[in-house]
Amino acid sequence: MLALAITLLTVAAILTFLFKFATADGDFTLISRGKARREEIEDKVFWITGASRGIGEGFDSSFYDLLLCFTAALREVLAKQLASLGAKLILSARSEKELERVKAQLAGKHAPDGVKILPLDLASGEESLKEAVDRAESFFPGSGVDYMVHNAAYERPKASALDSTEGNLKATFDVNVLGTISLTRLLAPSMLKRGKGHFVVLYRKGIKVTVVCPGPIDTSNSSGASTPEMKRGISSERCAELTLIAATHGLKEAWISDQPVLAIMYLVQYMPTVGYWIMDKVGANRVEAAAQKGNTYSWKLLFGHKKTT
Repeated sequence: MLALAITLLTVAAILTFLFKFATADGDFTLISRGKARREEIEDKVFWITGASRGIGEGFDSSFYDLLLCFTAALREVLAKQLASLGAKLILSARSEKELERVKAQLAGKHAPDGVKILPLDLASGEESLKEAVDRAESFFPGSGVDYMVHNAAYERPKASALDSTEGNLKATFDVNVLGTISLTRLLAPSMLKRGKGHFVVLYRKGIKVTVVCPGPIDTSNSSGASTPEMKRGISSERCAELTLIAATHGLKEAWISDQPVLAIMYLVQYMPTVGYWIMDKVGANRVEAAAQKGNTYSWKLLFGHKKTT
């Protein structure tokens, strides 16, 4: 009887684990933290960057159809959640009109009246970024930027590397790499001088870093272009909530995604041969699905992509 009871308990535990994993929308460490710590947010200064909806001017609009987790939609949701928890906010994007629209929707201890608008183009060069940092540091007397949330990013179209244009690659690199690194490098000295600070995407001398690794995010409720891929994944609200939990609990890295992407992330981390085999197998099918504006995160891609006629 004892052996049977142990067997049943073991089976139940395994089934419970599998169910939780199958329905998870983040890694186990992140999910176990519960809610965001309000004491780490209230009266703290959060500077959020993010691509505005007018960012695609002068480029092929398809280049901007798909944004990763940190999109304009997520920036707005994140700002709302932070404002409700008593944060002091600085909002940045290229479109000042769009920022004013977001500001008007915020409510909280320091919102909307205390919310600061700081137009910013991450591809504008170091001198312009230095001016933006100086302004951000001076907005709230007696307290500089506590949290820098790197939210501005855009993704080149999912296509063969041979089909990517130099202009698209340069635009991606200027914002996703050079602009973000430059802004971090220019703000870090002020944080080091205060002995504290937190970047949400350099871990050194009192500065904390939380790297958020998102899978597909549902941004179909935001304005602008909408594709089947944008309607697949966890909601922007849930992504923002999990991002705040990760940051306020001081996690070094957090994975945010539903299945099957979460499972692939675990496989690549702990069983890389299997994980990369799967990624190689679905790679060409994902490109084909993206070209047909289909779902590029489906398990069905393991077995090939059904062509549309």
